[in-house]
Amino acid sequence: MRSGEDVSTLQQVWDALEAVPDPEIPVVSIRELGILRDVRQSSEGFEIVITPTYSGCPAMGQIEDDIRTVLAEHKLGARITTQLAPAWTTDWISTAGRDKLRTYGIAPPHTVAAGGDKVVRFASRHPMVDAVACPQCGSSNTTETSHFASTACKALYKCLACREPFDYFKPF
Repeated sequence: MRSGEDVSTLQQVWDALEAVPDPEIPVVSIRELGILRDVRQSSEGFEIVITPTYSGCPAMGQIEDDIRTVLAEHKLGARITTQLAPAWTTDWISTAGRDKLRTYGIAPPHTVAAGGDKVVRFASRHPMVDAVACPQCGSSNTTETSHFASTACKALYKCLACREPFDYFKPF
């Protein structure tokens, strides 16, 4: 192939994968969540690199199936690689993804590490948590009602201003 064909085909793969939704939060794509890490091209074809939000994420099989389906619809093939290191962090969620989470009614996570530095922190019994703004009304007068919500990566909160419950995507 000529290099121009390589680039356009690589772009076609990225464009096709842009539409793959997260199975648990379908308003955001796997790219917006930072699960889609890379698309590589070699003489053997394409390699799609994904990283789970946590090692036991039950949605990874569905994400792989969805990637294969979208690529097949575009008559593209690829090998899918699950990469565990570096571990996924909520800092990888794009600005558009954060906005979509908020619009959907899920409070987006606070930033974990400024500048991309990874710092190991040991959890205290009483961690200091930044106020979580309600995605419905924007109030910071909220409280955690359960450390786990609809999925293990979210906590259940309640807004004390508008009284609405909502999920908060926990930062990690």
